[in-house]
Amino acid sequence: MRMLVLGAGLQGCACAYDLLAHTDHDVVLADLNVDSLPPFLAPYVGNRLTTVQVDAKDDDSIRGVMQGVSATMSAFPYYFNGDMARLAVESGSHFCDLGGNTEIVWEQKKLAEQAAAKGLSVVPDCGLAPGMVNILAQFGIDRLDTVSAVRIKVGGLPQKPTPPLNYQIVYSIEGMLDYYTTLSWVLRDGKPTKVTALSEIEELDIPGAGTLEAFHTAGGLSTMADRYEGKIPTMEYKTLRYPGHAKMMETIRDLGLLGLDPVQVKDSRTREVKEIIPRDFFISVVGPQLRKDYKESPDLVALRVEAEGTRDGKEQLVRFDLLDRYDAETGITAMMRTTGYSLAITGALQASGHVKPGVWTPDEAMPGAEYIDELAKRNVIIHQSVITPEGATT
Repeated sequence: MRMLVLGAGLQGCACAYDLLAHTDHDVVLADLNVDSLPPFLAPYVGNRLTTVQVDAKDDDSIRGVMQGVSATMSAFPYYFNGDMARLAVESGSHFCDLGGNTEIVWEQKKLAEQAAAKGLSVVPDCGLAPGMVNILAQFGIDRLDTVSAVRIKVGGLPQKPTPPLNYQIVYSIEGMLDYYTTLSWVLRDGKPTKVTALSEIEELDIPGAGTLEAFHTAGGLSTMADRYEGKIPTMEYKTLRYPGHAKMMETIRDLGLLGLDPVQVKDSRTREVKEIIPRDFFISVVGPQLRKDYKESPDLVALRVEAEGTRDGKEQLVRFDLLDRYDAETGITAMMRTTGYSLAITGALQASGHVKPGVWTPDEAMPGAEYIDELAKRNVIIHQSVITPEGATT
């Protein structure tokens, strides 16, 4: 089979690598710029890996590259996902993407009848969060008879934090700032409720990562809060960082430095008044300081997903833990491994017929046990434990 990966950035290249390393599929990697691929893809170029230049804004260009592929995996920026899903269904290809914007997911859901009629599946939100965490949350829910709470916590972090923010860019600073400034949907008393990003900070210890803080950010629950309205009393998603990060970013946000409304700024040298966007200024100044060479400053991904309730009449908490680190052998970061690999696994399962036709989020469609097994083949290890009043079992 031939698989298509849209986007030759970090996540797209990791997705392509995973398909080449763990399946026998041929891979087409398509983007506007495919001239600077990472070394870990070099052995496959001209063999099972073909690169094609495409413009995400040109429908005909995208349709052309989609012809004859079994599944399309999109690592394009989230705002292209709606059009890419539509074009994939029109072209007869299964489709999945990294997601990150729930409003676009709802638009993609409108393709369900058309996709099902063609025997195709569309699975948005297939990265780490949303994506992996939602599959694990659903797997936990399915192992309980009644569910009182679902709590998701995940974060990409430097292994060696550097003040003042103790953070480095592991995906997109623009995406990070969106999550820090957008209201987060949670379930409270079974009702969808919006909470402020960076709020309700709590500390927890993650073995191997130490003490971290968790706080609300947007996007991680995807559509789960809507699916479980009135069925599960508490459901929330929080981001993990090193202690102190949230308060510093809250101050920066509340001072208006992450705003999107133009402001007038006087040039102190020319006295000329110019209009700028505060967030653009912040990204220009701070962004380069948060970008590190991963060989010198390797990253990690920490994750904890819990489903709490009862089974056979007894209280039970199902927990999933992950601590993944930068792979020095390949040069693939922990964020790429957990995000790009997750996208590749989804696309491969779709192509092999493991996902029912229609449009489904990962928690609706992905087989939890098989997904965890596939991650383990990549040495991305999910530790499962069940905690009862009598103690914990793994």
